[in-house]
Amino acid sequence: MSSLVFRNLGDNGPKVSPICLGTWPIGGGMGILDEDESIKTVHASIDYGVNFIDTAESYFSSEKTLGKALLGKRDKVFLASKLSGDHSPSHIKIALENSLRNLKCDYLDLYQIHSWKEEWIIEDTLNELIKYKDNGLIKYIGVSNFTASQISRSSKVTKIQSCQPHYSMLFRASKSDPIDYCSENRIGVIIYSPLARGLLTGKYQPGHKFNNDDHRKNHKAFTNQYIEKGWKISKILDQWAKDYGKTSSELAIAWVLSTPGVTSAICGAKSPLQAISNAKAGTWKLSKSQLDEIETLISNLTVDYEV
Repeated sequence: MSSLVFRNLGDNGPKVSPICLGTWPIGGGMGILDEDESIKTVHASIDYGVNFIDTAESYFSSEKTLGKALLGKRDKVFLASKLSGDHSPSHIKIALENSLRNLKCDYLDLYQIHSWKEEWIIEDTLNELIKYKDNGLIKYIGVSNFTASQISRSSKVTKIQSCQPHYSMLFRASKSDPIDYCSENRIGVIIYSPLARGLLTGKYQPGHKFNNDDHRKNHKAFTNQYIEKGWKISKILDQWAKDYGKTSSELAIAWVLSTPGVTSAICGAKSPLQAISNAKAGTWKLSKSQLDEIETLISNLTVDYEV
């Protein structure tokens, strides 16, 4: 068992681990994985003290795999999923029913709107979710990929417990909007892609080609200019992290968790070893002098616009 220190997810919110297991990889987002290995990955994360797991309607087979992994363990985790499709009342009903059935559970701790959709009126979408919250199928309502103004508008309808922005050492656009806004308004912040979709692991050099079953292959974050920046950051910080007995990946996760207002970092894992490494990163508290030193080393490589 690790020494993860739990944090409140938003104002008067539940206690969650600073590491949230992201299940896009075990759903097949980075290529098809062995289901038994994926189940072991979930168990390794829980055994190491992670109590927070995030999935989504659109994460391929992740909900079904996670449902099998959580048999007998549902009470050990704060379980979050997302509405990824359209926001019509009929689809919301089907999506939530499918998620509950696939996850083999009676309720979701957190149900999030995966992204803002201009074609749907947010007030109508939230009022629909409130019905399911009142019926006990959802405990908390959250949003993902929303701007500060969109979160502000949503908060006028119901309490938004958390937001889920893209943020990392490399891609920093979300710091000013919405992370700072959520911090000021005591809304939980759950970061996704703290490793910049893998660019900060040191595994990908310019010119890298993904396999056809890896859904990152056409993502704009993997154009050569960003691969080069991520590669340089990982190389610069690799030895720095080694001096502390850590990896550059653990450093990238610890750095995100040091950002004021951030509650938890969603970290995907394809194996038990990766899950444990991610969890260990959640125990590393960086000092101000360390953060300043890191900033001096990489400030000319960061990206302050959304990718």
